[in-house]
Amino acid sequence: MLNYCFDVARGWDDDWNLKGLVLITEEVGEFWNLIKWIDDEKQKEIIKNRKDKALDFIGDTLFLLLKLSNQMDINASLSLKNTLEEYEKRMPPDVMKKVGHANRFAGGYDNKEVE
Repeated sequence: MLNYCFDVARGWDDDWNLKGLVLITEEVGEFWNLIKWIDDEKQKEIIKNRKDKALDFIGDTLFLLLKLSNQMDINASLSLKNTLEEYEKRMPPDVMKKVGHANRFAGGYDNKEVE
C-alpha cells in the first residue's frame, strides 16, 4: 500500500475513520476558491504564479485518496487501471478529438451506460 508505512510510523494504520478522510472535499474547496469564476487563461496564469498552492492541493488530495484506499483495502493502482480502461471504452480517442468533451448534455460523447 502506497502510504501504509507512513501511517504505521504514526500509529494511524488502524485508524478507521472514512468520514474524517473525506476531508478531500475541503481540499477541493480550497483549490476551487483559487480558480473559481475565472476563464481558462486566467486559471493557467494563477496556477503558473501560485504553483505552490497547486502542489499542496495535489499532495494533500493524493495522500487522502491513498489513505482511503489503504483503509478500505483497495489497490489504488488497480483502481486507476480499471478506470482508465473504462474511460478508453467510453471515450475513444478518435471520437473525443472531434467532439472535445464527454458531457452528452452539452453535445459531447460518452458511451457510458445509463443505470
